[in-house]
Amino acid sequence: AVVSTQSTGETEHVGKLSIVEGEEHDDLCTTLVLHGEDHTLGNVVRHMLIKNPAVEFAGYSVPHPSENKINLRIQTYDTPCLSALYRALDDVTDVCDHVLEQIDKAEGKKE
Repeated sequence: AVVSTQSTGETEHVGKLSIVEGEEHDDLCTTLVLHGEDHTLGNVVRHMLIKNPAVEFAGYSVPHPSENKINLRIQTYDTPCLSALYRALDDVTDVCDHVLEQIDKAEGKKE
């Protein structure tokens, strides 16, 4: 994923992921914008983030139904937010891989 930085009022971005810089931005408390995504990914990533004991808070919002992006807020105890996000995305990938394996096994038994 390409990470870019945008100011609070700015709407330009490069790539899929941008960091919203605010007054109190640091590695342990960050608001990210995932462009081209909606509740489908937002809720799954939020769920994986809050399962991580290093994450103190995770939440997301869709700014407006006509905007194809989500705002993802992550606050951690001592882990950089981007590391927690990448771990959550890896966990989502692992779960999807497991589900696909189970489907393949079930289809193999039917034949």
